[in-house]
Amino acid sequence: MFARSADSRSLLPFVQPRRDLLKRSGLAALTGGLTSLMPALARAATSENVSGAGGCFGRAKQVILLFLAGGPPQHETFDPKPLAPAEIRGPFRPIQTNVPGIDFCELLPRTAMRADKLAVIRSMFTNNQIHGGSGYWVLTGQPMLTSDGENAAPSDWPNLASIVKRFRPSDKLSSLSAVSLPELFIGNGGNIEAGQFGGIMGPQWSPELIECHPAEPHSPLGGLYASKVPADQMRRRVTLLDALGHSFDATPRSATVQLHEGLQRQAFELLTTGGAREAFRLEDEPDRVRERYGRHPWGQSVLLARRLVEAGVRFVTVNWPRVAGDRGVDNPLWDTHARNFDRMEDCLAPQFDVGFTALLDDLEERGLLDETLVIAVGEFGRTPKVNANAGRDHWGNVFSCVLAGAGISGGQVYGSSDREGGYPATDPVNAGHLAATVFHLVGIDTHATFQDRQGRILPVTAAEPLYKLLGEEPASTARQPSSGDIAFVPPYHAGLLAHSDFQQTTTLRPLDAPASPKSWRAEATGGLNVRLLDDAPLRSTMTERRPASLVRPDEGGRPTADTLATNQTHAALGLWPATVELLLVPTVVSAVVAQQIRDPQAGRFTAKALISGGGSSREDFERLFVNQFRCRLIYFRFAQPTKSARDRTELASMEFVPTFSDGEGSTAARPISGQSISLEAQLAPTPGGNFTFGLGIGVAVIVEQKTTTPLALPANNQSAFVRLERIDLSFEGWRIG
Repeated sequence: MFARSADSRSLLPFVQPRRDLLKRSGLAALTGGLTSLMPALARAATSENVSGAGGCFGRAKQVILLFLAGGPPQHETFDPKPLAPAEIRGPFRPIQTNVPGIDFCELLPRTAMRADKLAVIRSMFTNNQIHGGSGYWVLTGQPMLTSDGENAAPSDWPNLASIVKRFRPSDKLSSLSAVSLPELFIGNGGNIEAGQFGGIMGPQWSPELIECHPAEPHSPLGGLYASKVPADQMRRRVTLLDALGHSFDATPRSATVQLHEGLQRQAFELLTTGGAREAFRLEDEPDRVRERYGRHPWGQSVLLARRLVEAGVRFVTVNWPRVAGDRGVDNPLWDTHARNFDRMEDCLAPQFDVGFTALLDDLEERGLLDETLVIAVGEFGRTPKVNANAGRDHWGNVFSCVLAGAGISGGQVYGSSDREGGYPATDPVNAGHLAATVFHLVGIDTHATFQDRQGRILPVTAAEPLYKLLGEEPASTARQPSSGDIAFVPPYHAGLLAHSDFQQTTTLRPLDAPASPKSWRAEATGGLNVRLLDDAPLRSTMTERRPASLVRPDEGGRPTADTLATNQTHAALGLWPATVELLLVPTVVSAVVAQQIRDPQAGRFTAKALISGGGSSREDFERLFVNQFRCRLIYFRFAQPTKSARDRTELASMEFVPTFSDGEGSTAARPISGQSISLEAQLAPTPGGNFTFGLGIGVAVIVEQKTTTPLALPANNQSAFVRLERIDLSFEGWRIG
């Protein structure tokens, strides 16, 4: 319904004589210098009479595109489907936003409180199920017609930011008009997805890539500037660039090459001496502001985007950053083929909900929101039906997009999906309309054309803006309290375990308890028991060991005196006084304490358990526990969707023998002597493969009977058990290329 008739706006280009184009577009001004070229293009592109064309033309002085690479699930974000079957709607419920009639998923409680600022498109589509191909349409506004889009090429259509850079350069930082950070949109195989550069318009119009790790202290800059070096060394590189240029003086260089070199040189200067370099000094931000966005790569990248637009950058794209090891698994980024609900609850939603709302609030407080267009979108959505690994697969048939800020009339939903969230039901929107809306808001005539590198004249878009999204006032003035619970989605933290110790544990939940919230689970059978003990803390008195068939505390290694945390609550697995004879069933795992590992990636895991033996006496401990039971530290994979540690497949195991420690007279100042046991395992194949953790993995301490014959132990006042104070889990992910 938005497509235009076939004319000069068609996707098929027509060609004009090069000389005429140079005169009309101002490209001939290259001979007079860079400063005359870009304003000429800008004038040509912004001369449209937009009276009666929806208004808000040129309202956005800058754009921040939050690209949620991988493809967010519409059901767990902006388009919940509570009436759909369980295998489609998922475990999370909808919540009411602060605008009556608009519901979001409960994983976005902070965003729901700001729905009055948002225009949500629920009917966007590409009908493309490939990351590169669907992302290409979203990032360029044009469908991919010739390939799958999995590899960027010079024949690509220009990125949205490239069009903005060419026609609406920054008034303050013309050579840094468009920036992408903190990295490119890259596939698991290391392929650079299409649609991120200047493409057929020419590399000089590509957004400037700033590779960075803004969550790290004093993070260096990389990318096109290769600026992981001090300013003086950067200047030496500029001098080298000049020298290389002079060596080709005998061969006349094209105007576009001269333009590209000139812009790069200016960008170097800005990053060494100009205001842009100051914008990268995140350490200048108050700690409360950095905490507000989240001290993780995405949150700090969003904060950096705010600083860049504040400094004068016209268009900033923030790509969702990868983490170590995620190029070796089947659910990186937002690409949740497995454990969609875990990833959303533990990792993705907490980062997005906190960072996105921090950006909106920060821009508003600084008086920038009314002139900054903010967009949050991925390359597609996820399948309505949940797969066998509790994941959702690629789905370009319908997905959501959110806009806020300059020229956007908040408090509205545009379009809808069907009952299952599988296809548009009303007002379908393709990605070209999003591009046209962006161009209109930044002040680019949607009838504008550009010359590609082959001399063809092409339209910047063939679609109309979504005028219904635009306006000076909110679409609805009705307000209500949001029903979201911020406590349900706490700010993201990167720990692999929700709880390493038992300090905040008041009850050990059963193994088959619901997977959320994540916490310690425990179970005992056959006469054994698992309980929480309030006791003195443990102190490690042995060196940590790597996996072995059997580890005893007296076999080599010098004792250490590492005192760990002073918590006094332990989990204890073993035997306690009973009034009847204990009959232990053979070959059955008798006692388990387990916890799910949050957001595992491909790489090497190291679990360090702090344990000790205890009981009524050393003799009772040896006779009743050590002689009859074995202890193991294991990694396991859940075998059933219920995620009960009863149904598990072991991935790695280490047997250990606890040493008895008499807790008599022990205090926080005089800890109980304990052992630090380590289990190290590589949980992935060779780097580069897509390893699956299936329904998820966990770590556990298990006590089980050694023999296959029943044990009959007399009732008395004797006890024997193993204490577990904590498990610390570390991870080293595969780092590929």
